[in-house]
Amino acid sequence: MTKEVLIGIKGLQMSPEQGSDEVELFVGGEYYFRNNKHYFLYDEVVEGTTETTRNVVKVAPDYMEVTKKGVTNAHMIFEKNKKNVTYYYTPFGSILVGIEAGKVNVNEQEEEIQIDVDYVLDMNYEKVADCNIHMVVKPKGNKDFTLAN
Repeated sequence: MTKEVLIGIKGLQMSPEQGSDEVELFVGGEYYFRNNKHYFLYDEVVEGTTETTRNVVKVAPDYMEVTKKGVTNAHMIFEKNKKNVTYYYTPFGSILVGIEAGKVNVNEQEEEIQIDVDYVLDMNYEKVADCNIHMVVKPKGNKDFTLAN
């Protein structure tokens, strides 16, 4: 895998009250492999502003860690069959977030890495939604880029 990569992220939240909400993001970023972990770095423009949030995603088998710094700040850990609690800081205040991951799959190929995470999201100890993150990383310049899973 090259240092310069394309990152595609599809997120899905399903809640009984609000139905399902799907978000897709395609962005250029950087890739590193250190200490048997994959690192993906990218900037995300926050909707409605010109400001960005720097994202660092660290991935290992059964484990994904997301650190956000900028307009929003968070340090979220997704560990298979484990619940982690953290604060998610926004310009409007902080939210206590619980993340209970049931699945964290990492599929490595020479020119592609796919990550699939299923988790339950709670806020202030109340379940909000069942969620899924599907992430695909390929070398920059790859003409065959899709988020289909």
